[in-house]
Amino acid sequence: MSEYVAPLRDIRFVMQELADGAGIGALPGCEEATPDVVDAVLEEAARFAGEVLSPLNRIGDTQGARWHDRSVTTSPGFKEAYRQFVDNGWNGLGCDPQFGGQGLPHLVSTAVSEMWKAANHAFSLCPMLTQGAIEALMIAGSDAQKAAYLPKLVSGEWTGTMNLTEPSAGSDLAAVRTRAEPVGDGTFRVFGQKIFITYGEHDMADNIVHLVLARTPGAPEGVKGISLFVVPKFLLAADGSPAERNDVYCVSIEHKLGIHGSPTAVLAFGDHGGAIGTLVGEENRGLEYMFIMMNAARFNVGLEGLGDAERAYQRAVVYARERVQGTEVGVRGGPKVPILRHPDVRRMLMSMRARIEAMRAIAYVTAAAQDRAHREPDAAARSKAQAFAELMIPIVKGWSTENAVDIASLGVQVHGGMGFIEETGAAQHLRDARITTIYEGTTAIQANDLIGRKIAREQGATIRSLIAEMRGDVARLNGSLADLGARQAVAVDALERAVSWIVERFSGDPKGVHATAVPFLHLFGIVAGGWQLGRAAAIAQARSDAGDGDPFWPAKIATARFFAAHFLTQAPGLADVVAAGGTGLLEIADEAF
Repeated sequence: MSEYVAPLRDIRFVMQELADGAGIGALPGCEEATPDVVDAVLEEAARFAGEVLSPLNRIGDTQGARWHDRSVTTSPGFKEAYRQFVDNGWNGLGCDPQFGGQGLPHLVSTAVSEMWKAANHAFSLCPMLTQGAIEALMIAGSDAQKAAYLPKLVSGEWTGTMNLTEPSAGSDLAAVRTRAEPVGDGTFRVFGQKIFITYGEHDMADNIVHLVLARTPGAPEGVKGISLFVVPKFLLAADGSPAERNDVYCVSIEHKLGIHGSPTAVLAFGDHGGAIGTLVGEENRGLEYMFIMMNAARFNVGLEGLGDAERAYQRAVVYARERVQGTEVGVRGGPKVPILRHPDVRRMLMSMRARIEAMRAIAYVTAAAQDRAHREPDAAARSKAQAFAELMIPIVKGWSTENAVDIASLGVQVHGGMGFIEETGAAQHLRDARITTIYEGTTAIQANDLIGRKIAREQGATIRSLIAEMRGDVARLNGSLADLGARQAVAVDALERAVSWIVERFSGDPKGVHATAVPFLHLFGIVAGGWQLGRAAAIAQARSDAGDGDPFWPAKIATARFFAAHFLTQAPGLADVVAAGGTGLLEIADEAF
C-alpha cells in the first residue's frame, strides 16, 4: 500500500507565487521566515508526514481508539508519534514566541498542516483542537490563565478541546444547558454533558485543557447567556504541574464511519460534586470567544478536506499507473495498457487534480491574508486583508470539504471494484472525508454565514472588490491563454449576477435566498478556484515563454484549462440556480415529504 508523499513542488509554487511568500516574510514579526528556513521546515515536515504519520493512518483506521473504564487508549503508534511531534517542536510552529512558539507565519503553518492532514487525518485532529484553544486563550484569557496553560499548550505537552454541543442541542448552541455555579475567587463548578468532543480523552498528553460553554445562574436565555470556562482534566498544583483529577470523565466514545484513530468523546462534567473551572473573559460572552476557536477550526477543517483529497488522488494515480487492463482506445490490436491511458480514467484523475490545486491555492492565499490582517503596519491594509480572509473562510471550509467527498469517491471509482475492498485503502479516504462537510458547521451553515454576514450585511462590498481584482487578472490571460481568459470572464460575470441578486433580495426574501445559499457557495468556490488556477497558468506561460523547459509549467496550464472546461462552465448554470431561489423547494407542503 502506497504512503503519502508531500507535493512539495506545488506547495512551494503556491506559497511563493500565488500567496506572495516573499511579501509575507517581509512583514513585521516574520523576519525569521527566510526562504532557507521555510524550505527546511517544509522538507522536514514532508519527511515526518511520510515516514512517521502516514504508516499509522491505516493502523488508526483498522485499530481505532479504544474506551475502557472512563479512559481512552489511542491506536498503536499514535502516542509515540505524538511524542516525536512534540519533541520536534511542530505544535508551536506558528505560535507566539512569548509562550514558547516559533512565530512563523500562518502561511507556513498552513502548508505544514496540510501535510499532517493528508498523511493522517485522525492524528492531525489532536493538534488542530489545541491550536484553537491557544487562539481563544491568547485573545480572551486572563494573564493567570495564559501563564498557567499557554506554555504547555504551545509546546503540545498538554492538548486542548472545544466543548460546544450537547445531546439536545446539535448546532443550536442556544439550547446549551450545561451550568456553571460560582464558588468564589473566580472559580466555578461545572455540571453537564458534552458530546462530539474530539480528543476529549486520550493517553497522548499529561493534561487535557477543556474549553467549555456553560450558563451561569441568572444568565439570559439563548446565545447571549453562554459563558466560556477552562476546565482541565487535572487541576494544577502550586508549581503549575498536573495534580488532582478534576470531575470530568469520558463516559464513552463514538463508533464512527471514519477517522477511527481520533477518539470522539462523550464527556460528563460534575457527576461527583462539580468540575472545577475558571471563567474566560466576561460572563455571557462565551459564544463570541468560542467563535475564535470556531473560525480557526473551520479553516483547518478545510485543510482536512484538502489533505484527504490529495491522499485519495495520490493513491488513485499509483493504482492507475500499475493496473493494466484493456487496450488503448483507437489502437486496434494493441497491447494491454495501464488504465491511466483510458480517457475516462484520465478525466477522473484530472477532475481530482484540478480541484485539489484550486483548493490549495485558495487556502494558502487566505492564510497569507490572515498574516497580513495581523501584521501589516498600515491599518487600512490590515482591515482589507481581514475582510478578504473572513469572506474566503466559508469557501476554504465548505467548498473544499464538499470537493473532498467527491474526490475521495472518484478515487474509489478509479480503483473499480477493488476500490470497494478495504485492503486497497481507497475507501478509508472517502469515509474519513465524509465528516469534514459536517465538522464545525455543516456546508449550509458555512453558506448561510457567507451570504448573510459576509455579503448581505455589507451590501457585497468585499466580494465586489474581489470581483474587480479577478477581472484584472482575467485581463492578463491573452495570447495563447485567451481561451482560458474567455471562460473565466463568463464565470466572473455569473458570480457578479448572483451577488447582485443576493444583495437585492436578502432583506425582502430571506427564505428564498437561503434556499440556494449552498449552490452560491459552490459557484463562488468554482470561480475563486478558476481565478487562482488562471493566475498560475499566466505565471507558467511566462516561464515557458522565457525558455524554461520544466514540465511543471505546461502541466499547470493544462490543469487550468481542464478546470475551466469542466468546472468554470458550470458557473452560469449555478447563477441561474441561485436566482431561482426557493422555486419548488418552498412551495411544496411539509406533509408532502
